[in-house]
Amino acid sequence: PMMRKYFVEGRRLISEDELMDMAAVSQSTPGAIAVNLASLVGRRIAGLPGAAASCLGAVLPPLVILSVISTCYRAFRSNAAVSAVLRGMEAGVAALIVDLVLDMTRGVFRQKNPLLTLLVPLSFIASFFFQVNVLLILVACGALCLAQPLLARRKGNADA
Repeated sequence: PMMRKYFVEGRRLISEDELMDMAAVSQSTPGAIAVNLASLVGRRIAGLPGAAASCLGAVLPPLVILSVISTCYRAFRSNAAVSAVLRGMEAGVAALIVDLVLDMTRGVFRQKNPLLTLLVPLSFIASFFFQVNVLLILVACGALCLAQPLLARRKGNADA
């Protein structure tokens, strides 16, 4: 959401579709999604130096913060103010995740593809209500998405 607001809406350096494509690639590649997405956006905007700078910018601040916190963990653990800040950060992260999910869902619904439209609520229901393993849901969704164009081609060949 922060990248979308800055690069798509604010600076207009990339399009919404480009960002969605980059987000999909960054989710399917190994590593932290935020770092993968930052490197893809950085590469798109400024080439290889941009990718390197984006990766450093995404990795260094949390690394420094976690290093400081881990060295002073015992002192921080019992501090009420620090505990309150961490709880507030959890709420902020949850809000960012909800915003991202809503944006991605809007993008799926805009495509007006019945299969993709059904996958969103069915995946949620399978995970939340039936406790189906998320890996199984991802594999099933991937298989359905791969099968859809193949079936459409077969149907198109049969109609011709």
